[in-house]
Amino acid sequence: MKILVIDDERSIRNSLKEILADEGYDVDVAENGVQGCEMVEKEKYRVIFCDIKMPEMDGMEVLDKLTEMGIDSAVIMISGHGDIDTAVECIKRGAFDFIQKPLDLNRIFITIKNATEKVSLVRETKILKKKVYGQQMVGESVPIAHVKEMIDKVAPTDARVLIIGSNGTGKELVARSLHQKSSRSSMPYVEVNCAAIPSELIESELFGHEKGAFTSAIKQHKGKFEQADKGTLFLDEIGDMSLAAQAKVLRVLQERKLSRVGSDKDITVDVRVLAATNKNLKEEILKGNFREDLYHRLSVIVINMPSLDDRKGDIPLLVEYFIGQICNETGMAQRPVDADAMQLLVDKNWTGNIRELRNVVERLLILSGDRITASDVRSYVL
Repeated sequence: MKILVIDDERSIRNSLKEILADEGYDVDVAENGVQGCEMVEKEKYRVIFCDIKMPEMDGMEVLDKLTEMGIDSAVIMISGHGDIDTAVECIKRGAFDFIQKPLDLNRIFITIKNATEKVSLVRETKILKKKVYGQQMVGESVPIAHVKEMIDKVAPTDARVLIIGSNGTGKELVARSLHQKSSRSSMPYVEVNCAAIPSELIESELFGHEKGAFTSAIKQHKGKFEQADKGTLFLDEIGDMSLAAQAKVLRVLQERKLSRVGSDKDITVDVRVLAATNKNLKEEILKGNFREDLYHRLSVIVINMPSLDDRKGDIPLLVEYFIGQICNETGMAQRPVDADAMQLLVDKNWTGNIRELRNVVERLLILSGDRITASDVRSYVL
């Protein structure tokens, strides 16, 4: 485990280095805050000890700089001039702990142990979030840049968003990004695929039911709206929702209240609703399949996910991203893609969009040799 000691007193930093090195830690030292920040930019440290009183850049400034850099190291502030107010201020600014000089060795080792556990937990949480929230929104084309810009503008608000686009374009990624970048990000994010739930069960799934409400209701069940309270509810494929369920969703959006199936008691919920569909809802309204009043409630903001054929310039980036992702997940060796093979992938008509591209990349990784060639693409894709 790597530890960095930032202190302008040579005796302190050298003593700490010797003591920690004897315990098996890999220790670097910096004689001032500027040097310390430069070292953090080049190396990952699990724990950083930082003196408060230093010339040029004091410890508080270092702490602010490290926070600004977004590092997840545990920073332990040390000082011979500390008091309660100083310690509180350090913790407020993001320090893991504050230790007064002269340094107590037992306190140092206990703090390192606790700090290590905290950093490990933070890093595990980040990895878990990546797994839960899935793929990144990869691409630099004009259409996808516009989508990202819309997300950044809309996410901090509570505005309802309707995401439209063909199957496989990544509508769910937009919904997850909106949640992650919102003030509700620490609260529940609940997804419902309206097309996958039978029409006779959709109301129970969304609004919950009381015990005995129907034959198979053997216990009380909280619906998705209640599960998403204070968070975000993503209604995927909302164009497939029954008219009866649409009416109830409209009521929740208008009144922020719902009643479970089999109950007349109102339950108040605070939920941000995001919806997505691959259908043209305006046409569905004309056919009598979708409520116009619900459409207007849902479409405060409309984000149109472009098809892969409308953003072909992103295909090389997506291919490289999927190669890295699939190889990390499966343990397969990464392999390069020949330029003419990549061009064939760019030129292909992608009716299945991003989902189809990922499947194709996985197929090529399994079936090709030590590199992906144009011959491989012609044999296994075209």
